[in-house]
Amino acid sequence: MKVVVLVSGGMDSVTALHAAAREHEVAAGLSFDYGSKHNHREIPYAAHHCGLLGVRHEIVALDFMDRLFKSDLLRSGGEIPEGHYEAENMKQTVVPFRNGILLAIAAGYAESAGAEGLVIAAHSGDHAIYPDCREEFMQPMAAAIQAGTYASIEVLRPFIHERKEGIAAIGARLGVDFAQTWSCYKGRTLHCGKCGTCVERKEAFALAGLEDPTEYEPES
Repeated sequence: MKVVVLVSGGMDSVTALHAAAREHEVAAGLSFDYGSKHNHREIPYAAHHCGLLGVRHEIVALDFMDRLFKSDLLRSGGEIPEGHYEAENMKQTVVPFRNGILLAIAAGYAESAGAEGLVIAAHSGDHAIYPDCREEFMQPMAAAIQAGTYASIEVLRPFIHERKEGIAAIGARLGVDFAQTWSCYKGRTLHCGKCGTCVERKEAFALAGLEDPTEYEPES
């Protein structure tokens, strides 16, 4: 199948990109610059991995989200909260309906590129925080994309039954260099080690029994 992969530059989407390259013809990797505090850190890694695989990389600018939407993940928002990624305060980092917007754009691009499928790396661990990663959203969204495209584009979610540690293990088997990925929502020079995505990243490597290649800020 010819597919377009949504690739942010994080662990999950980079692993999905490498897996898709083994199983499908990848028409392009699609990244979105929507004004998050860490877009400038993660998107270069998306480009890097697309380059390794010889895959076309496209960046879609969505600056209106930073101007109009409320989320601490955005540059216009407040401080990134710290703690466990399933904690209540992590809801401050939710960008309203982000996946709906990204999937809709990706569907239009995929049909234009002659693709039959879209790959998104949503996983089971996302569900606690993100409503637009849950089955109640993903199933009707996938049905709408299929019904709304001449190509009947299929939304592929290869990791929907995996947790982060399972994705880390899959990536390791595929030879993914996780040092060349970005998770930290704060978007500074190094991973902060304390925000929800850093905590999740550390936990994933530990549970998968893998060495964590990430360079974190020194403990204060």
